[in-house]
Amino acid sequence: MLKQHQQLKFFPSMNNNYQGWQGDFDTVYFDRENIRNTLMNLNSPCYILNKEGQIGISNEGSLSYSANGKTQKLEMLLTVPPIRFDQLGDPGFLEFYNVKYAYMTGAMAQGIASEEMVITLGKANILSSFGAGGLSPTRIEAAIHKIQQALHNKSYAFNLLHSPSEPAIEKRLIDLYLQHQVRIIEASAFLDLSDNIVYYRAAGLSLNSANEIEIKNKIIAKVSRREVATKFLQPAPTKILTQLAEQGLITELQANLAAKIPMADDITVEADSGGHTDNRPLVCLLPSVLELRDEIQGKYDYEKPVRIGVAGGISTPQSALAALMMGAAYIVTGSINQSCVEAGTSEYTKKLLSEAEMTDVMMAPAADMFEMGVKLQVLKRGTLFPLRAQKLWELYRNYNSFAEIPPDEMEKLEKQILRKTVAEIWQETSTYLSQRNPEKLSKAANNPQLKMALIFRWYLGLSSRWSNTGEKGREIDYQIWCGPAMGSFNNWVRGSYLADINNRRVVDVADQIMTGAAYLYRIQNLKIQGLQMPEEYSQYHPQSRLG
Repeated sequence: MLKQHQQLKFFPSMNNNYQGWQGDFDTVYFDRENIRNTLMNLNSPCYILNKEGQIGISNEGSLSYSANGKTQKLEMLLTVPPIRFDQLGDPGFLEFYNVKYAYMTGAMAQGIASEEMVITLGKANILSSFGAGGLSPTRIEAAIHKIQQALHNKSYAFNLLHSPSEPAIEKRLIDLYLQHQVRIIEASAFLDLSDNIVYYRAAGLSLNSANEIEIKNKIIAKVSRREVATKFLQPAPTKILTQLAEQGLITELQANLAAKIPMADDITVEADSGGHTDNRPLVCLLPSVLELRDEIQGKYDYEKPVRIGVAGGISTPQSALAALMMGAAYIVTGSINQSCVEAGTSEYTKKLLSEAEMTDVMMAPAADMFEMGVKLQVLKRGTLFPLRAQKLWELYRNYNSFAEIPPDEMEKLEKQILRKTVAEIWQETSTYLSQRNPEKLSKAANNPQLKMALIFRWYLGLSSRWSNTGEKGREIDYQIWCGPAMGSFNNWVRGSYLADINNRRVVDVADQIMTGAAYLYRIQNLKIQGLQMPEEYSQYHPQSRLG
């Protein structure tokens, strides 16, 4: 064992003026294990004490006003108070959603953020958003019933994935949310406000008995651009509110109230993440949106300013604490939850995710915005999807129709990637579109390049479902949305019980990240006051379950 003076050192500032400490000698520790345990006791204060040149630590005792800060041969060097989880992030977030952490799990489309995930987290008083994107209204309605039945008065959210090319689908989803009184939605992929999201927001407005605006329909908007954040930070556009009132969808009172509040209660600034992402660095994006929020708040003087949270890259206590110390009101995890027991992904996919390094990701063409060249971030380890998807984009960009594609390229396309003939896939696509979007089917009949895009979207769309359901024989084509946070998480939990995917449970992950963030906050507090310690105390690893 190291001697104590090799473990902890103290370098006081010129202005330090410490009180004394009064307590039992037996509660002061100088050995490595008890120092660690004392630091980890977050519910109690930490007293750093000097005994004849040896620096020890205690959770017990109290401050006294003895001369020169010395009591019974013990000199009080510094102290830090207890730390509560409601001190991390914005306490308004905790109160608004009735949760215990400034932490939520974001929606992952096609039910990857499953009912089980939302319910498990909800029962633990942690906010979670169901991944409604890409699911049928019938499937989403079933999820609403299941989650509401399980959670009762607990908080939960449902995703609203913007569908600019299919507004009827978005409208159907809003109608479902209003019909079943889904009170929190996580709005994502919006480039501009739609009539539908404004309708949802305004339809939940009223005045309470104190003549104050009551907001029943809460919106958490996920954005990665300042111009989009601006739209959610401001009130709903007057033009849309007027139209909704004229259509009888909202009352004149609701239209007037909507003009006095922001479109969103919370805005999640999304940095480099899995799935759709602009790959923005968090350290640049968050301060910019915080400054924008303050500017717009100064203009409108809302009673409750919009809170700004962060997503993208949050997967360890260090990244969580960094975001919170930069001013984030709350943090959102995404990629890492896919490898948890409750996620709606296959065991094969969870195993691939658990083995990922930070560099095992790349950008690939997106199914929903294929023709626009929009890309999303996916796992490249253990799958050829990103390379094959890129090949489809190159064919689409270089040729106007399948007739122009060279025969050898067509053979590779049908046998290696699609594994079906183009004619067979078009038959399936036609059947699907005839029910869901007959107008697009009609356009494709006279537009061979659009037909090509729709057939390629068949592969791009199904590849993510194959990953979720564990489609046998298609493992090499799995599309797995993933950001570098996954690799960072795997590095952090290596050697701990969370390294095994069978032990990865979403509540455990949340507890460990938030506990670790609180612990690291305490360590930094001690360091900034002059205490130097070995790096072993500056790390937090999930060695065992909490609670």
